[in-house]
Amino acid sequence: MSNIGLVHLRRSDLDTALRYYEQALPILREVGDRAGAATTLTNIGAVHHGRGDGESALRHLEQALPILREVGDRAGEAVTRFNVAMVLRGRGGLEQAIRELEQVVELDRAVQHPDLASDTAMLNQVRAELREQHRRYSDGQ
Repeated sequence: MSNIGLVHLRRSDLDTALRYYEQALPILREVGDRAGAATTLTNIGAVHHGRGDGESALRHLEQALPILREVGDRAGEAVTRFNVAMVLRGRGGLEQAIRELEQVVELDRAVQHPDLASDTAMLNQVRAELREQHRRYSDGQ
């Protein structure tokens, strides 16, 4: 069911994706698939973020993080932290987003994640956004 949800997520059919993820999550928990549950929580967070519900997105992403650390899925942790950073960025929490992205880049390097270059670019972009925000503030704009 999680894979079906992923297909719908990639097609931007968020409501259908969420239905499949919500069906899959209790099953994954019941059978003790902690890694699968964490991935599904991350995907549910991505759906909520896509729907503009940052609170629900963060709630699900934050549930996934300790599980990913427990099972040792550093690549999954990087993906989840990236999603957390994007939610925070969207809510204006640029400093928090930078802290998350710094951890993402660190994890990417540790596991030789293929997204290292794009995640590093995003970190640099959010840093530039924060500098611009500080510049506007100091200019009184």
